[in-house]
Amino acid sequence: MTATEETEPECVDPKPRKPWYRSLFLQVLVAVVAGIAVGHFFPTLGADLKPLGDGFIKLIKMIIAPLIFCVVVTGIAKVGDLSSVGRIGLKAIVYFEVVTTFALVLGLLVANLTRPGAGFTVNPATLDPAAIDAKTGGGHLPSTKEFLLGIIPESVVGAFAQNTLLAVLLFACLFGVALAQFGGGRATRLLELIEELNEVIFRIVGYIMKVAPIGAFGAMAFIIGQYGIASLATFGKLILACYGAGVLFVLILAVIARVFAGVNLWKFIRYTREEFALALGTASTESVLPRIMQKLRDAGNSPAATGLVIPTGYSFNLDGATVYLAIASTFLAQVFGVDLTLGQQLAMVGVLMLTSKGMAGVPGSSFLALSATAAALGAYPVAGVALLLGADRIMDSMRVVVNLLGNCVATFVVANWEGQLDAERMRATLNGRPAPSGAEASASRAYDH
Repeated sequence: MTATEETEPECVDPKPRKPWYRSLFLQVLVAVVAGIAVGHFFPTLGADLKPLGDGFIKLIKMIIAPLIFCVVVTGIAKVGDLSSVGRIGLKAIVYFEVVTTFALVLGLLVANLTRPGAGFTVNPATLDPAAIDAKTGGGHLPSTKEFLLGIIPESVVGAFAQNTLLAVLLFACLFGVALAQFGGGRATRLLELIEELNEVIFRIVGYIMKVAPIGAFGAMAFIIGQYGIASLATFGKLILACYGAGVLFVLILAVIARVFAGVNLWKFIRYTREEFALALGTASTESVLPRIMQKLRDAGNSPAATGLVIPTGYSFNLDGATVYLAIASTFLAQVFGVDLTLGQQLAMVGVLMLTSKGMAGVPGSSFLALSATAAALGAYPVAGVALLLGADRIMDSMRVVVNLLGNCVATFVVANWEGQLDAERMRATLNGRPAPSGAEASASRAYDH
């Protein structure tokens, strides 16, 4: 054997492919189609299947807080450069503000060009203001002061018990900074313990994901059974405008990802197709938060960037929701025959920039944001927001996909901006080649099924 042959790396067989019937993407897709069929042909039964979707999302929410804690603490402690953590947070906020403002402006442009509310005839006397209260449970969006103070938990236990992501994130950042400064053997042992806990959590995620198709089936059956496919025809122009704007925004995200992070967005979507299918089926981005965070780490983003950007983005970077709010607000003005001036539309953008930041985790938040916008403009009746009750859930698919994709792109951009994106690992992962072995790969295997 020659010296060349002795040093030649040993060929490693690629990971065997799972049987097609074990593909989560296929299972969720079949479940979604079955849910649509049940909801359409047996609407009463479909509406009664809501607990299946709710139960699955509750299972995921159960482990989100400890997951974020473990990921952020280990990420900060391993970075070591504490100033880098502050820069990641600042850069993320700047990126979020720029992109969400652009999303609002795009929504306004699409609404003005397509005029989805033209042709509707509505008698304001027939509107029921109580319908919005019933939808939102009488809740309200937090004021800026309430929102900022809400980030600080009254107790650490309360932050975890109430699943308040930003409060958990704040505590995790403080804990990670303290651990990084502590040093010594005890700190190393504690960090190893938290890393092992993280792998246990991902194994639990793997167990939960085995029932994901059932959750997607129940959620889709409820949506169609409760609201009906007929609403597609009634609000067809509005739905087309929202989905068209969503497609345009995704194309813009593809350009941002390529220019500022070197990421091929279409390859990334293929890589995360199971997560996007599940988010669509459950109409919830929270249902895929654990898996999307791990896949972003496997795709070369540092744990610190992933752990800080994704949870923060769930409150500050709701791109799909802001596109929808801009179009829906303009739609309502058009329904009531109000031609908003440029000044009123700029005022609308300002109001929506504030109200959209407090939407995460608030029941019926889109209706509350629209109501607040209507009240601030005073151009059309606030009760008119009730017109969207039948179409709002149909728009969930657009909002969920754009919200999730927007936060993924933000993670790549901020990580690359801070020099914490492993481009080689990212390209290998998105091209389907074996990713480098190590702790992150083992964590990924923990939930792979």
